Amino acid sequence: MYSLNRFSTIATLITLLLFTTASSGCVAQSPTKKQGSGTKQPATGSSMKQPATGSNTRNTGGSQTKGAAHPALTNPSLANKTAPEKFHAKFVTTKGNFVIEVTRAWSPNGADRFYNLVDIGYFNDIAIFRAVPNFMFQFGVHGDPNVSKHWKDSTIKDDPPANASNLPGYVTFAKTGLPNSRSAQMFVNLGNNNFLDRQGFTPFGKVVEGLEVVGKINTEYGENAPEDQGSLIARGNAWLLKKYPRLDIIKSVELVEMK
Repeated sequence: MYSLNRFSTIATLITLLLFTTASSGCVAQSPTKKQGSGTKQPATGSSMKQPATGSNTRNTGGSQTKGAAHPALTNPSLANKTAPEKFHAKFVTTKGNFVIEVTRAWSPNGADRFYNLVDIGYFNDIAIFRAVPNFMFQFGVHGDPNVSKHWKDSTIKDDPPANASNLPGYVTFAKTGLPNSRSAQMFVNLGNNNFLDRQGFTPFGKVVEGLEVVGKINTEYGENAPEDQGSLIARGNAWLLKKYPRLDIIKSVELVEMK
């Protein structure tokens, strides 16, 4: 991955560190840490566990339930539902659970995409492959290359500026520097990253339960090698967790009743 130079004018214009990998030819989707505290990039790892479900969860179908995988996992065009105006989703991770509240008005296209990913059971053993202290942790590349290859180029349209900011605990889709480039990767802000607001990173939700769990996500690897995001897409979790064995994993994400 290319590093940003030291000129602040460039830092404010470039929203992402773009790189092309020989293994997949993909362009990384990555918010860039504000100039002055260092440029940050991908990291990963942790033991794989089976998805957990709670008694207060709704059946979302797909790989989170027994039986055949949801057909939209390999055909994103089938994941086309409109999200509720507000809803809650519970993340089950290797560090514990947290719940986010999604507000569709902040980012309608982003909220719809996240809702559909949950609905089809996409978030099954998803690695938190990039975790930068005091900045954010990023996830969304599917651990199965046969699934991720269908989603990496399945993008959604940009949303206008949100009535929300990239503050600690807010959840936002990653993107490249190109218009309409959000797909399935997203991040949870660990610090005050409101400088990302003007770069088009529109939050769609925020953590409302378990913020202490968010703070425990493993950030020991920091930024990883330039080719890692492309290798993860092409080779999956089996490759990733050999290289970064202590990365945390999102075991499942489920829709839950709002309290």
